[in-house]
Amino acid sequence: MESCSDKKIIIAIDGFSSGGKSTFAREIASRLGYIFIDTGAMYRAVTLYALENGAIRGGILDEDKLVGMLDDIEIVFRFNPSRGASDIYVNGQYAEGKIRTIEVSNLVSAVSSVPEVRAKLVALQQQMGRGRGIVMDGRDIGTVVFPDAELKIFLTADPAVRARRRYEELTAKGMEVSLEEIERNIRERDEADQSREVSPLRKADDAIVLDNSRMTLAEQMDWVMEILKKGIN
Repeated sequence: MESCSDKKIIIAIDGFSSGGKSTFAREIASRLGYIFIDTGAMYRAVTLYALENGAIRGGILDEDKLVGMLDDIEIVFRFNPSRGASDIYVNGQYAEGKIRTIEVSNLVSAVSSVPEVRAKLVALQQQMGRGRGIVMDGRDIGTVVFPDAELKIFLTADPAVRARRRYEELTAKGMEVSLEEIERNIRERDEADQSREVSPLRKADDAIVLDNSRMTLAEQMDWVMEILKKGIN
C-alpha cells in the first residue's frame, strides 16, 4: 500500500460492538480529510424504522414485514458542522439520538442478520465508497463490503471495558441505563454477531488487530498514523 498522502484509499474498520470503532474511524477521517461512514448506524436506523412501523412487536421481529418495508426506507448522512460529524436521517427525520437507545441495541443484531437487510445496506455502502477516500466501520467491511480495502483494522477490547465506555457515553447524554444491562447486551451481541449465518463478524485474513482496552484515543491515533505513514505491503 502506498502512503495515504499518495492516493485516496479505503480504510475498513471491523470489530465488536461498543469497541470505539466509530470514534476511532471518525478521528482518522478527520485527520486525513476522508469521509466517515458509520455502517452500524445504518443497521440501527433500519431497526428503528422496524420498531416505529410495526415490524417489531413485543421484541419479536416479523422478518417478512420488514423485508416488505425495505424499499420505503431512505437513509442519509448529513454533515453537522456544530459537532464536526455526520448525523443520520431516516426518511428525512433526524434519528441520531433515537438509534442509540438500549431498545434499538437489543434488537439490531436480529435485524442485521436478515439477508435482505444486509444486501440492501451493503449495496448502499459500496455505492458510498465508490470514490474511495473513506473510512468505514462495521462488522463485515473488510470481509464483505470492501474486501479490497487497502487498510483493514480489526478493533477489539475486553467486554467489561466496552460496557463501561458505553455506560459513560449514554449517561453523559442524560439516559438512565444500567451498567449490568449494557454489559449483558454487549456479550449477547458479540455471540449473535459471530454466529449469524449471513456475514458473521470475523477478522479478515489481512486485517491488523488493535486491542484498545487500555489505550487512549490519542494512542490509537499514533498507532494508525504510523501505519499509514509507513504504508503496508
